[in-house]
Amino acid sequence: MRKPKVFVAGPVSWNRLVLLDRLPEARPHTTFATGHRSTVGGTSAGKALNLASLDAEVILRTVVGDDEPAREVLAVLADAGVEVIAETVEGATEQHLNLMDPHGGRVSIYLELPVLRQPRHDERALAALAEADVAVIDLAEHARPLLARAREAGVPVWCDLHDYDGVSGFHRDFLDAADRVFLNDDGFAHHDALLGFLDSLGKPAVATLGAEGAVAVEDGQVRTAPAAPVERVVDANGAGDAFFSGFLVAHVGGADIGAALSAGAEQAARCLLSPDLAPRT
Repeated sequence: MRKPKVFVAGPVSWNRLVLLDRLPEARPHTTFATGHRSTVGGTSAGKALNLASLDAEVILRTVVGDDEPAREVLAVLADAGVEVIAETVEGATEQHLNLMDPHGGRVSIYLELPVLRQPRHDERALAALAEADVAVIDLAEHARPLLARAREAGVPVWCDLHDYDGVSGFHRDFLDAADRVFLNDDGFAHHDALLGFLDSLGKPAVATLGAEGAVAVEDGQVRTAPAAPVERVVDANGAGDAFFSGFLVAHVGGADIGAALSAGAEQAARCLLSPDLAPRT
């Protein structure tokens, strides 16, 4: 089977992960970490690494600073076989402090955020975009202009809206441009509200439900799939991006919705068992 060609645009980051027995309460107090480490992060890095682990051909267009964290991030991506078109700006690469509990709970604190004012590699990025089977355009201001470019090129646009609540204006361009929408259920108070929103989109949509699995709505039909069993969560970072990637590769390979949901769940489980953003191959 031919490798899918996937163009990914969006953020990468260098993150400090702090492991806690439980997430801290909103009050002044002292607590002790059970561990900590620094590693690559960012939703586009997560998707690129998971897609590469599934043998997809991946080109990632992103923005980094002119610093050591950028070199660390780019080295991880290169080692995984991801081709990167990196716009380099003065200053720091995107960086987060992630507080994490053993059950997958996370508080992500943005420490640095690079600003791209003048792209230098648009011609190269647009050429890669035009040759892709799918364009994955992630939530970032520097990725937003590529929504229209992908539509102009006739390349299917997939967008991951994360915890979109159906209202936020920041997400609207991504939602409108997407041929296929992904999100999680964090922005909705109950399951019926989520299903109603997915059905109202009038386009294929998938929502992940954490330990309850995932649901897809397409052509008025609702399909569900359970989460793949995991004996012990090693690291929840990247699990949503892993699900997205597993679904994408299966779908492009001709799988029906049920099989693609199962493939997404299986890749997410492999990610949960790995200390990295993507399972090692």
